[in-house]
Amino acid sequence: MEGLGKRDNDGLRAGDIAGALDWWREAGVDLDFADEAHGWLAAPAPPDAPPGPPPGYSAASGKTPEPVAEPARIGGDAAGLPQDLPAFRQWWLEEPALDDGLVRGRVPPRGEAGAALMIVVGQPDSEDGEELLSGTQGRRLNAMLAAMGIGARNIYLASALPRTMPVPDWPNLTHRGLGAVLRHHIGLVGPKRLVVFGEGVLSLLGHDPAQNAQNSSEFYHEGKTIALLGARDLTLLARPAWKARFWREWLDWTGTGTE
Repeated sequence: MEGLGKRDNDGLRAGDIAGALDWWREAGVDLDFADEAHGWLAAPAPPDAPPGPPPGYSAASGKTPEPVAEPARIGGDAAGLPQDLPAFRQWWLEEPALDDGLVRGRVPPRGEAGAALMIVVGQPDSEDGEELLSGTQGRRLNAMLAAMGIGARNIYLASALPRTMPVPDWPNLTHRGLGAVLRHHIGLVGPKRLVVFGEGVLSLLGHDPAQNAQNSSEFYHEGKTIALLGARDLTLLARPAWKARFWREWLDWTGTGTE
């Protein structure tokens, strides 16, 4: 035990240190902790390991791809949109920026400005030719409108998209500015009432898709207010239960179902 009497350079005996450790053990403290994390189980990296490839590196080409550019705004600059309805219809058929340069298969809207009712659907029907809603869906809609006592001359028919698209990505289309084009179109028509079919189309106008799609509200544009009725997709007109539900919504919205 001779070593216990020796002192180190700081004046402490080995026995002093051993006694301090015993005191902490009796107090229940036998571990030491540090705030900084250490990867004790991780294998050490080779000292000469080369750095990894940059993000997006392709081993096939041996090149790092260029950053992906933001998709072009649909319709171009909103300030450049046509300011009258005839010019807008021509722009709708010919403007490359409306549909990423694709112009084939576009179907124009039909009707006159100031219509009593404007109906907006998501896109032309696959059966449509040169006239919007000229196929099966259009015939169902015309039959319903006739039962409501609304003549063709009092209606303006439009679609949010210029041509048929298999699965529209409505959030992306909204992000790219399609809603601004649709709002501008509605503003040029200036209808007294507005019916919008499809949750995706309603989202272009700021409607929350999480809410019930069939919802009456109002559309505001440049200081004007237009009564709006939101409805589910037009294809549901083939279902009697949904058709009856829309009929009730229409009567409540127009006030024709009240005494």
